[in-house]
Amino acid sequence: MGFTIDQYNLLVNAIAQGAKRVKYADKEVEYASLDDMLRLKSAMEVELGIKKGGIKTSLAAFSKGLNR
Repeated sequence: MGFTIDQYNLLVNAIAQGAKRVKYADKEVEYASLDDMLRLKSAMEVELGIKKGGIKTSLAAFSKGLNR
């Protein structure tokens, strides 16, 4: 999509302030919910290389409750 670090910073600041409206240069966007903003933030982080994308995995450990 071509996000910029400035757009990312503006979104992060809006989230921190509890605002749902963000101005990007000559555009203004009003988000429906905080969840929408957090999803976009995550997508921006992946595209900008701030965090790695992909599927998160976790490992489960099982025990019979017996200690040796």
